[in-house]
Amino acid sequence: MEFMVAAGAFAEHLQQVRRLSPATVRAYRSDLRDLGDSIGGRDLADIDLEALRDWLWRATQRGDARSTLARRAAAARSFFSWAQDEGLIEHDPSLRLVAPKRGRTLPTIASRESLTALLDARRAAAAGGDPIALRDHAILELLYGAGIRVSELCGLDLDDLDLDRGTARVLGKGSKERVVPFGAPARKAIGAYLTRGRPALATRGEASSPAVFLGARGGRIGPRTVYAVVAEALGPLVGADTVGPHALRHSAATHLLDGGADLRAVQEILGHASLGTTQIYTHVSAERLTATYRLAHPRA
Repeated sequence: MEFMVAAGAFAEHLQQVRRLSPATVRAYRSDLRDLGDSIGGRDLADIDLEALRDWLWRATQRGDARSTLARRAAAARSFFSWAQDEGLIEHDPSLRLVAPKRGRTLPTIASRESLTALLDARRAAAAGGDPIALRDHAILELLYGAGIRVSELCGLDLDDLDLDRGTARVLGKGSKERVVPFGAPARKAIGAYLTRGRPALATRGEASSPAVFLGARGGRIGPRTVYAVVAEALGPLVGADTVGPHALRHSAATHLLDGGADLRAVQEILGHASLGTTQIYTHVSAERLTATYRLAHPRA
């Protein structure tokens, strides 16, 4: 069987049998198309380990990131494992295919002082009563105050909030529900938005929405809008043109650990399935500690 014909059948398998998301299926298609371009119109049974290694080497030469190489190698292994299970090939040539390890990328964070100044300025801007200013201030306070993901924020409904207790019920990855706390500044910002901002935005929609955060047209806010809000506010602080809501989540986690929070507690707040995912923030804190030591200690 010709390789690209088999790749198309594999993509159908991912979509129809494994029920993967359209975005994931597109990623597999893209990676296998790149492999197809590398090997030409070769038959599936004629592809060997050297052809796969040559494919990754070419990707390295054109400057593909390590994460991209690792993803493509994983896609190839999944494809050839499926092909062997389906009886299309006798031996899996990808069993010994090794991609470069992913480099550890430390998350972008903002300092406590800069975030305090930013949020104070946003509170002052929202005091004028503009609905969008009230909403954006509440969004920034909640993303930082609770450390939630952008998808969790966009999915919040009114009955998910408990302002008296300062908690929000969110639906995280894998449809896992958790309750996260947030502090007095977020509680006040959300309260002001719900009282003075949200009603004005709700009148712009055709039907009432249960969503906490509404867009300019009165419907549930989307991730793209939240990204734009955070990028405009946070970009100048961290010196990056492309910065999103995750930077506030990273900042919240790092500041919790800097303040002495238990790693397990931070894991619960962030909704990480693995403690190892949370531990990356200990590296950020350790780097800050080392930098402070080198600047301040006379024997550094």
